[in-house]
Amino acid sequence: MTVQRDPDEIEVKHLREFANFSGARVLEIGCGEGRLTWRYASAAGQVMGIDPDPKRIGVALQDYPMALRSRVTFALAQAETLPFPNGVFDLALLAWSL
Repeated sequence: MTVQRDPDEIEVKHLREFANFSGARVLEIGCGEGRLTWRYASAAGQVMGIDPDPKRIGVALQDYPMALRSRVTFALAQAETLPFPNGVFDLALLAWSL
């Protein structure tokens, strides 16, 4: 049996209550395999998903929906040493990360 996380979209519903993704430049810390990324990215302007695990980033790249390829980018990085200058993102998201 495959585990389904949030099949009723409750997580994304609550995220949208607290953050306005509309046209936003989003940094998703600990994006993993893109499980959450694919569910909000169509509303965002640009998304940068980072994760320290190359295998998880590899899975995200394999599952990349064609419609989101112009707005979602992935990078191998750690939250403790972000490779971006200040002020690049409108909001940061961290969910289900250790």
